[in-house]
Amino acid sequence: MANLLSYVLFLVLRTYGAPPEFIQVTPPPENPGNETFTPSLIPPPGTSQHTPHSIIIGVRKGGTRALLEMLDIHPEVAAAATEVHFFDWDENYVKGFDWYREQMPYSFPHQITVEKTPGYFTSPVAPARIHAMNSSIRLLLILRDPTERVISDYTQVYFNRLENHKPVQAIENMLVKNGALNTRYKAIQRSLYDVHMRNWLQHFPLEQIHIVDGDTLINDPLPELQRVERFLDLPPRIVASNFYFNQTKGFYCIRSDGHERCLHESKGRPHPLVNNTVLRQLRLYLRQHNLNFYQLIGRSFNWQ
Repeated sequence: MANLLSYVLFLVLRTYGAPPEFIQVTPPPENPGNETFTPSLIPPPGTSQHTPHSIIIGVRKGGTRALLEMLDIHPEVAAAATEVHFFDWDENYVKGFDWYREQMPYSFPHQITVEKTPGYFTSPVAPARIHAMNSSIRLLLILRDPTERVISDYTQVYFNRLENHKPVQAIENMLVKNGALNTRYKAIQRSLYDVHMRNWLQHFPLEQIHIVDGDTLINDPLPELQRVERFLDLPPRIVASNFYFNQTKGFYCIRSDGHERCLHESKGRPHPLVNNTVLRQLRLYLRQHNLNFYQLIGRSFNWQ
């Protein structure tokens, strides 16, 4: 009995004293019943898994990871650790909402669950599928200058191919085809914000989609995070001391609960120089799409 009481006390202390979603439980050394125990993971008491209260729907290379990790500072936010790709990948969607919920973190009743999958914004099927799950869900969309987003998109693919020992091409070879701008290039298609936004507005009112300025988030994160707090009806908990500028990396990092952390080294990679003529072609092509987007949302950005 003494061993059993000690084990129970051990569990309580481990559970309430540790912040992770899961607590690893190791059985006591003495086992009077000679039963076989194996370490297991149990969620903290009082927690459960929920489908998200809010989803960061995109955009790819717009700052979704930075937004999620900065938002995760808030004590009333439980953030999914990985991109789930439930609403944009058919092979995941057919697994059903129960499977989707099981991918979410354990959270307490006072917390909201947030996941991010940047592929949702450009998916033709994601808006209707999310609406079918929860028509009143609050959506977060983080955007940056679409020209810079194209270059960042290329940069990610470039380094991924290098790391996997695959051939790479100069960015001009991707942007130009047969002497003209290659508007079918996926990176360009993803930057047509107006085209994708129209799809979302067919299913959700603009009031349910909060747009975060990704360029501002990089340079001055606090005001953008405070706007997100208000949109999600969260009490103000994120403060200036949660951020510090890392001179080596050249962007803001996070300070929370006595710990400091920066985004993965794959973030903030230097962009390649792009031929000026090609760059002008790209900006000219995107300019009308940007104006269309401004009209759709009733707001403008300082995009070139």
